[in-house]
Amino acid sequence: MDIILKTDIAGLGYKNDTVTVKPGYGRNYLIPQGYAMMATDSNKKIVAENIRQAAHKAEKIKNDAQATADSIGDLTLTIPAKAGDSGKIFGRVTNTQVADALREKGFDIDRKKITIDDIKNLGTYEASLDLHKDVKHKVKIDVVAAE
Repeated sequence: MDIILKTDIAGLGYKNDTVTVKPGYGRNYLIPQGYAMMATDSNKKIVAENIRQAAHKAEKIKNDAQATADSIGDLTLTIPAKAGDSGKIFGRVTNTQVADALREKGFDIDRKKITIDDIKNLGTYEASLDLHKDVKHKVKIDVVAAE
C-alpha cells in the first residue's frame, strides 16, 4: 500500500515522501492518526504543487540547518556522570542530557533529533544530530566522572 506522509516519522520517512507500508499499518494507524494519506493521483498532484510552492521556504530551512551544523563544527560536549571505580556509570547518558549540554553551548536542538548509542561507561562517544533530512552532523561526547 502506497501512502504519502504528512509528518516526519522516524524509520519510515519524511514529510511528503511516498512510501510503501503494509495495508494494516497504513489503514489502522497512520491514516487515522493523521500521519499519512492515501497516495492517489489527485493527492500526489496536490503534494507536488505544495512542494513546488514550498521549495523556496524549504531551501531556507535547509540553509539554516546547514548553518547550525557549521557553527557546531567540531564541538566536544562534556557530560558529567556518577561512576564507579571501574569506570561504569550509574544509569546511562541519554539524548536529553546531550540536548541540555548543547543548549548550554547556545544550540537549541530537539532531543528527538539526537541519536546516541547506549553509553554506560566513561569515555568519548559520538552522537548524530538529524538537523534536516539532508543535513546530518556528528558531535563528540566526552563522558567524565562527576565530582
